[in-house]
Amino acid sequence: MDGMTSRPSPTAAPSGDAARPSDIQPAGRKVLLAAPRGYCAGVDRAVIAVEKALEQYGAPVYVRHEIVHNKYVVKTLEKKGAIFVERTEEVPPGNIVMFSAHGVAPVVHEEAKQGRLATIDATCPLVTKVHKEAVRYANEDYDILLIGHEGHEEVIGTSGEAPDHIQLVDGPGDVDKVEVRDPSKIVWLSQTTLSVDETMETVDALKEKFPQLISPPSDDICYATQNRQLAVKQMGAEADLVIVVGSRNSSNSKRLVEVAKLAGAREAYLVDFASEIDEAWLEGVTTVGVTSGASVPEVLVEQVLEWLAERGYGDVEIVKAAEESITFSLPKELRRDLRAEAKAATEDTDA
Repeated sequence: MDGMTSRPSPTAAPSGDAARPSDIQPAGRKVLLAAPRGYCAGVDRAVIAVEKALEQYGAPVYVRHEIVHNKYVVKTLEKKGAIFVERTEEVPPGNIVMFSAHGVAPVVHEEAKQGRLATIDATCPLVTKVHKEAVRYANEDYDILLIGHEGHEEVIGTSGEAPDHIQLVDGPGDVDKVEVRDPSKIVWLSQTTLSVDETMETVDALKEKFPQLISPPSDDICYATQNRQLAVKQMGAEADLVIVVGSRNSSNSKRLVEVAKLAGAREAYLVDFASEIDEAWLEGVTTVGVTSGASVPEVLVEQVLEWLAERGYGDVEIVKAAEESITFSLPKELRRDLRAEAKAATEDTDA
């Protein structure tokens, strides 16, 4: 993959509650800080793509759905001139629309073409891999069992690649109702941001029902999701409380809360900002685990660490589960004059 230096995290965030300095640092209190955490390569690529498009083409740049599932990132990009829409039809003809990191179905590309829009595809390459697997198996006339959460943008996009061949399996509880045409020609794929353990539990249930079920050629759950879950597992048994920084519509962030509890943490909570932490959560807590979802800028984690330090949790110990060095090149469309292309498309239609 082409290399790219990751951009630094933003340096400001919404202000939280006023700091409450602690005169005494109680002995024994500490923070376990997960590594890796925060931005993955796909999110970094998508966020930079929006910023580069705004620099290169000027505002507005429309983005279909949130570019990534994080409140702070979305609001920061809105201030720079990005406009987030839910439907392609909301974008006026002759403009630029970017597709989010979660990917879209082929019908959305056609909608953009019909709407005379220039497009930038910021789909995470790991999601694109799953799309290609879906197309391949559909062309070979397999029934495809897509493990994922109903209504998630990634699931909608992947399902749209082969709607006649794909059926959603939303956890082990869905397995009983799965029906296939030929039990010898079925394959499972998955949403990239799921819990590894939950996914394999679903796969095991499917294999019990369909012994000839084929696994995809490579693991669909993305490396970043797995690494962040592994770090939380390692610290979960020792932490009394785990704070996961991330938005509530972020699938991978919500999975981290679940993984922390399963790993042994007494309690785990998901927060967007340090100001959302309830001091009552710290009652009787000696060790706090801190991590963040794959779409979370580091500045938000730093604010949580500051908040904890002000309340006596100033000793920070890193829990390292993996090294990450993967980077993705920016979308190829950023090398073209998209404003000119969009204008030409409207002129061709008007002629």
